Amino acid sequence: MGTVTLGVSIAVPEPYGRQLQQLRAGFGDAAAHGIPTHVTLVPPTEVEADRLPAIRAHLAEVAAAFRAFGMRLAGTGTFRPLSPVVFVQVVEGGAGCTRLQSEIRDPAGPLDRELAFPYHPHVTVAHGISEEAMDLAFSTLADYAAEWVCDGFALYEQGSDGVWRKLREYPFGAGTTGVPAQPGSLTDAAAEAAVRPSVRHS
Repeated sequence: MGTVTLGVSIAVPEPYGRQLQQLRAGFGDAAAHGIPTHVTLVPPTEVEADRLPAIRAHLAEVAAAFRAFGMRLAGTGTFRPLSPVVFVQVVEGGAGCTRLQSEIRDPAGPLDRELAFPYHPHVTVAHGISEEAMDLAFSTLADYAAEWVCDGFALYEQGSDGVWRKLREYPFGAGTTGVPAQPGSLTDAAAEAAVRPSVRHS
């Protein structure tokens, strides 16, 4: 059946996800439009396609036992010079993200994998572009702030065109099936509407 490239993440709800995506594109990051704005739980991971049912079942189990938690973004940070990334900082909800990704990557489960760097929840707004453009991203979003209630996560697959598409949503405490993504949608409009986030961008 071949392999697929999967990722698991928490979507930044609308309209803030799209705003940050457009800003990322404006900084010159060509990958921006193929990556919905998110907090990574499991980075891009290549797996055998026949493992998908087990992965979906595992994600549903994790989500069913988890509870909603507050998320707040504020200001910017960077992984430079170790990695060419500028991000918006997760200043509330980091502990929830860390525990969630640990449970998803449970060594006894189907998504066990080592990370290249210690886990650090964040929202990437520039990656692999010029130093000047990354400096601009860092300063432009220095006062950015947003907050919402995280009530689930999603499984994504990267297509041959490099675009990440949502396969299934996993609301917390929702049983063991998960919610299929809407056809043709890169963002979860229904879940985003339910979250009702607020933001301050000064």
